[in-house]
Formats: sequence, C-alpha cells, structure tokens
Amino acid sequence: MGRVTEATRIRTVRVREGRLYAGRKGDRVAVEEPLDIRLNGQQLSLTMRTPGHDVELIHGFLHGEGLISHREDIREARYCDGAVIDDGTGFAQNTFNVMDFTTSRPQLLPLVSRNFSAGSACGVCGAESIDAVRRKSRHVLESDWQIDPRLILAAARGLGGKQAVFARTGGVHAAALVDLSGNLLVVREDVGRHNAVDKVIGWALLEERLPLRDCFLLVSSRASFEIAQKACMAGIPLLACVSAASSLAIETAEEFGQTLLGFTRAAEDGDGRMNVYTHPERLDLAAAEG
Repeated sequence: MGRVTEATRIRTVRVREGRLYAGRKGDRVAVEEPLDIRLNGQQLSLTMRTPGHDVELIHGFLHGEGLISHREDIREARYCDGAVIDDGTGFAQNTFNVMDFTTSRPQLLPLVSRNFSAGSACGVCGAESIDAVRRKSRHVLESDWQIDPRLILAAARGLGGKQAVFARTGGVHAAALVDLSGNLLVVREDVGRHNAVDKVIGWALLEERLPLRDCFLLVSSRASFEIAQKACMAGIPLLACVSAASSLAIETAEEFGQTLLGFTRAAEDGDGRMNVYTHPERLDLAAAEG
C-alpha cells in the first residue's frame, strides 16, 4: 500500500477581531497518484486516486462499467512495472501505480472501444445516457423494507469517526455501506468520491455480497450521476449523501426506483436533517409530526 498522506509546510493567514495574523506550521495533505488500469495487458483507464485498496477499486470500477459480474470473472490481479526507470540498474521500477487484471472468461478478452480516463474530481461513468444504465443493470432495487431516518443520521455521525485520512488532511471523500440496523459494514476513503464508491462496491463484490439489497450507500460528498449509477448497478436501494444531488442523479434515482437523500447532516446531540429527492417510501415516517 502506498502513502495516503504526506507532510508539508504551509503558511497560515488568519483574521481575528479585525487584525491580520500570519504564521507557518506543519500540515498533512492527502496523497493523489495516478492508477493505470489494464485489462488483459491493454490499458483501459487512467484515474487519479489515493493509494490503497486498489484491488477493490478496480473490481468496483469494472463492475460499475458492466464488464464483470462476479469475483470469478477475474483470474489474476497484479501490479506491473511502472514508467519510472531506476538510475542505477536501468530497469523499470514497480511504482504500484500500474495494475493489470486478467479475466477468466474469453468473452471479456476484447476491450470495449470506449476510452476511459478521469481525474480524481470527476467520475468515470462510462455510460452515454440513463438508457445505458438500464441495459447494463442486472438488479431490481428492493422496495419491501423501510428504515428509520434516525438510523441514517446516526450512521452519518458515525462515518465522521471512521474517516482517519480526512481527519489528518481534510482532503478526501468517504463512502460507506450501511446495513438496515445502521451498522457501518465498510468505509473507504479517496481523493475521488467515485473512487471511494468503487472501493466499497469492490469490497462487496470480493466478499460475494452483491447485490446489496439490504444496505444503503452513504457518501461524504454530493450525489452525481455516476455515483447513483454505480449504486444502481450494485443493487443498492438507497443512496444518502452529505451534500447536494445533481439533476441527473435525481432523474436516474427516480427512473430506477432508488431512494435518494441529500444534505444528510447529523449533529452530535442526535438531531439532524436530510432532503428526500426520490422514493420516500423506504423511510419509516410513521412517528413523524407535521
């Protein structure tokens, strides 16, 4: 596993009671490095991510793109020599930033013609439209359960305590899978919000938990189309985000029967709030007033 944080020196500028103050201090920043994803020896994607849990990340990415369905679809995953040449030997070094996945099924050998590339700030949805999601999605989202919104807020509160890299840097997103009792099953962090989602879905795929019918996805960022798409692909019926939801995320969730929550903010005293954009029927509001 590569570095997830690194030390740096910064200048600080503050204003207190109208007076200007300047200083210097040590700080930690989140590491961002490229990951060259190769499928059967051919480059498939280049994305920026926080090193760590790369196997889960790529499994989640391949699943979200509809390229694999089960963990058995991948025969081997290995790091490759990178583009860095050792000055002493002249040989390529393993930077742990190039990873090749070999598929087990012949029909996965030819690569799709689409080009995949992304920065850590933008997702890799790989789909041209909502219709493409409909064609690729293998799971019907469950609609026979309800959850108390207070459990969702409690999970959002608990997520903060699990964000170790964010606590040190303030520079990464988090994604978590939460069961219907409010337990955080897995939490992953990354500079890219879509990478964090791919990591938790990749974890579920490797644990043979897909589809995630009795879980919800909690993200520390806004809900964009690619996050809603990835959740639908994994069979996740409810998506809760700390920030806003985009118009296309709302349209996607409405179309596929997914409950989408935004501005899921929890206070330490147990209070909190959330906006319900789509399919409120999964929220148990029997005790609600007003």
